[in-house]
This record gives sequence, structure tokens and C-alpha cells, in this order.
Amino acid sequence: MIIGKRNLNNPFLSPRPSSCWEGEASFNGCPIRHEGSTYLFYRALSPQIHYNNVDIKLSTIGKAVSDDGVSFGKRQQFITPEYDWEKFCCEDPRITKLDGKFYIFYTAISNFPFTPRGIKVAVATTKDLNNIEKKRLVTPFNSKAMSLFPERINGKIWGILTVDTDIPPSKVCLVSFDKESDMWDERFWDKWESEISDYALPLQKRPNDQVEAGAPPIKTKKGWLILYSYIKNYFSPNPSFGIETVLLDLKDPTKILGRGKSSLLSPEEDYEVRGEVSNVVFPSGAILNKKNLELYYGAADSHCCSASYDLNKVIKDVLSPNVKPIKFERIPGGPILEPIKENSWESKAVFNPGVIKLKNKIHIIYRTTSSDETSYLGYASTVDGANIKERLNEPIYSPREDFESKKRGTGASGCEDPRLTKIGDKIYMLYTAFDGVNPPQVAMTNIEEKDFINKNWNWVKPILISPPGIDDKDACILEEKFKGQYVVYHRVGGSIDVCLVEDLDFKDRSILKNTNLIRPRKGRWDGEKVGLNIPPIKTKKGWLMIYHGVSKSDMIYRLGAVLMDLSDPTVIKSRIDYPVFEPIKEYEKKGIVPNVVFPCGGAVIKDNFYIYYGGADKVTGVAMVSLKKLLKQFK
Repeated sequence: MIIGKRNLNNPFLSPRPSSCWEGEASFNGCPIRHEGSTYLFYRALSPQIHYNNVDIKLSTIGKAVSDDGVSFGKRQQFITPEYDWEKFCCEDPRITKLDGKFYIFYTAISNFPFTPRGIKVAVATTKDLNNIEKKRLVTPFNSKAMSLFPERINGKIWGILTVDTDIPPSKVCLVSFDKESDMWDERFWDKWESEISDYALPLQKRPNDQVEAGAPPIKTKKGWLILYSYIKNYFSPNPSFGIETVLLDLKDPTKILGRGKSSLLSPEEDYEVRGEVSNVVFPSGAILNKKNLELYYGAADSHCCSASYDLNKVIKDVLSPNVKPIKFERIPGGPILEPIKENSWESKAVFNPGVIKLKNKIHIIYRTTSSDETSYLGYASTVDGANIKERLNEPIYSPREDFESKKRGTGASGCEDPRLTKIGDKIYMLYTAFDGVNPPQVAMTNIEEKDFINKNWNWVKPILISPPGIDDKDACILEEKFKGQYVVYHRVGGSIDVCLVEDLDFKDRSILKNTNLIRPRKGRWDGEKVGLNIPPIKTKKGWLMIYHGVSKSDMIYRLGAVLMDLSDPTVIKSRIDYPVFEPIKEYEKKGIVPNVVFPCGGAVIKDNFYIYYGGADKVTGVAMVSLKKLLKQFK
């Protein structure tokens, strides 16, 4: 996934509750630069009003102006219903300047309740962005989201639009005109529609998905960049909105040069998740700002927002060849650790292992479950990464404090999911402490490296480091400081958080805050919640983090990969779109908790990156990938 930077002022345009015409929503803004200012044309939604003998939230088109492209003022209503063909709404403007004139295409709705045959494209023209010269109905059939290319191509006027948006499957199509009047000539459109298969861009990946044209085409040195909305599982109760890209030939726009391999944006921020229509990001406009692509989008059908992208990275992603996704592969032979019934402390499950590599040996600290549902930590080791060399018969760490001791006669409690980090001559272990009554919290202990190697389990007295009374899990300390501070990753709620701390005494437990660094991507495989798995691995490209994601539709635990910036581990550099590992084997799909793969540690031997994971909360497995090949997947 190409990581953009959302505007810190987002949402930069929001509804004004006191306004009679934009009191409900202000969204889907399309910008254009003119005489040193940025003009934004956007869809405005009124509160419920009685209009034309019906009760309706009426859409009209507003205009706002900015000197810096960030702060917009001088808001006014600009396009309102006048004719029968736009009687019940004017929506979603796209503006382009061509041949000295501005063309504002918009969705015109002629009936209520809304039906497909009453939803068409219209256009308003203006020479000064202050006065409308003429308004005309453009298409005679169901369509939306039309805009023009900003210059003639081979002497012709070119446009892009979406047909059958309300009679799916929709089609994003190209159209070319010999002269301006063709744009609103019904005879032209009748002929064009009869040959529509010749003009449709093949953007749809699956029959149940929906596509819609977004921002007006952007001219780049490599081709015409098209931003469009891609809606996965459009007919399901939880469709997934994303923003995707395609590049068209400069001289022949019907020729596709490449398609984006990853989505530019998906709903993550609160203003994208909650609104008039939840979980929506829609690419309504874009402009170039030096080397950056400035994307303007509607958020949750309520706000105008923007995000900035490195244009070269966007184009590189579009033009890069399709490559086979790189995923972790299991080591042959099945689980490397299974419960031992004779050992009561690990008789029920052995899973979710933390790992640390010391002196060419990989030490595995795994979580166990006893017959009474108490979690202990056991020890095993491997030299080659795959085959267990040693396994101890006694736990190396047991519940010892009140905050991790069972407070009920039955039910889970104890020490869970360890993550290990070597800092100086000490090994720090963060784990989840649970007493069976209070919310799980992050506990921390440490041990001298020499004691660890010699198996003298002299762990220091553990302390709680997460805020009291809050469910907090999946924590680790980064092996290096940043700006003189320790970096701690953890999870409160459904997102991965990062915090910087001066020292590791944690007298003030409130310093671990909910920062929502890495968030779920709604409607996708990691759309319900995400959490850190292994402490990030340092590579030349950045800090490699493996995380788990859970989807709302199937509740399967899959693994994803994120690259944090090497010079600033609080900044996301890149995120792979697809899951790099997921439950397939019987021991991963069936167990105490089905459909789970969950590592807490990883290690690198030469180019082999091993992860050690719990399968279905019962056994421990190991999987491996070429580190070099995995890193090449990041954009």
C-alpha cells in the first residue's frame, strides 16, 4: 500500500449546522487553481426540508476559495436545481478548464424517490468561476461522475464518466467529441451507448464489485493518471471503499499502460469511518503540487479531506509489473511444539511464542495452558531455525503477582504472549498479565543476558506498564532508542499504538497512550482489529513489523507486514496490501480458538526470516520467507 500523508487539518471542510443548504454534509470536493487561488466545488447536503412537495435532504453544489489550498473560506451556494432534469438534487461536481472555459460536470437528479432513470450527468459552464454561463443536461441515460481531460488529444475533446452506476455493474467509460455541442447532443449519445463496450475500461476485478470514476484526469509525463473508486463486495452489508489508479496513454487514452498494485486510501480515520454514510473515501478531485499528488476526497459522505502522495511512487506502482505475492511458507513436518499431557502446566496448549536469537541459537519462550486454564511460559531452542534442540520440562516463568494470579476458581489467567527484546546486557520481556477478572494488561520484567543463556531464571519482579483498567495487549520495546527515548508498541482497542518513554520504570503508567498508529482497514482482511505480533526487525529498508489482522466477516486471524521508517520508527513507511500468512493447515484451523496464526517472535538466519506462531491457540508452528524477497514487496 502506498502511504500518503493526510492533511493535518482534515477534515478541512465540514457541514455548518446553522446553514440551511449545507447543515448536514459538505463533501466530495473537486479543486481547480485559478489566478493564484484554489477554488473548491463540492456537494452540500441540507438538513431535512420540505421541498417540491416532498421531505428531502437536498443536495446542491457549493464553492469555497483558498489562498494556500488548505484553509478554505468564502463558502457560497453555486449550483442549485433550476430545470426539471435536476429538480431533486445537484451532486458531486468535477471541474476542468479547457479552451479558456471551465466545465463543471455534476449529477442531476430529476425524480424522487430516486430511480436510475432520473440520475444523469449535467454540465455548467463558466468563464470566471463566479457566474454560470449555461447549464445543460448531458447524458440521456443513467450515469454519474463525468469530467473532461484538461486538454484536447489529437484535436478532440475527451471525457470520462461512469455509466449504469445505479444499475450495476457500472462501467467507467471514455468518450471523445469532435466539438463542444456533441457533449449534450442526444443523438451522439444514442450512438455512443450502442457501442459502449468499445469505450469501457476493464477496471472491475470481480462481479460483485463496483467502480466509479473519480477525479478529473491528471496529466503526468508518463501518461494520464486516473483515480477511481473501487468498492469491494458492493452488494454485501459491509462494502469496502478504496481509491485505486490506472494510467492511460497520453496520445491514445483507450490504451492502458498500467494499473496500481495497491490502494491509495481506505477508511481509517474517525472522520472517514463515521458520518452520513459510514466507511467511505471517495476520490472527487486532485491537483499536482510540484512532485506531489494532492488527492481531495469525500469522507463518510460528510466532509472534504485531502491527502498528499509522492507522484513518482504512485506512477512507479502503476507501471511496475505484476508480481506473485511473497508469503511465509511453513516448515515441513507440522507443529514443532505440542502439548505434553504428562506436564500439567503445558498439558492443554503450547502456543504464541516469543523468540530471541543469542550466540547463534534461537531461544523460544512459549505460552502454555494448564488443565485449570492457567498460562505459564516454557522454554525450547533451535539452532537451524526449524528443529527443536532442547525443551525444558518445567516452566521458566509462572504467575507470581496479584495482577496475574487467578481470582476465580475457573477460567483463564496467568502470563500470556511474551515478546523479548535485548537492550544492553538485559533481556526485557513484555507479556500480557491477566487475573481472570480485570482487563488484560501489559506487564514487564527483565533478566540478565548471562543468566538467560545459563538458564538461571532470575527474572526481576514484574510491573504493570499499561494504563489501569484498560484492555492493553500485544506490546514490545524496540531494541534501539529514538531521540533518546525508548519506543514502545502496544494495542489499546483495535489499533496498534506507539509511545516514546524516557525510562523503563513506568511509575506513570498513563504514558502509554492510545495513538492509533496502525489502524484496521474497514471491509478488508484486517478490517476489524490489528495488533503487533513480533518486535520489529531492523533491515536496511526500515523496521519490519509483522502484525495480525482480523476481518469482521470471518474473524480469521491473518498476518500482515508494515515497514516503519528506519530513522523514525513512529512513522509508517509502507504497508503490504495482502496477508503474508493465514490459517490453512488443520492445526491452524481447528483447536482451542479456530482459524488463528499468531506469532510473538521472529529471527533471521542469513536471508531466512523465521516466525514462530501459535496455531489455533493450541500448538506452535514455524514458517519462513526470504527476507530480501519480502522487503521487495513494499512500495
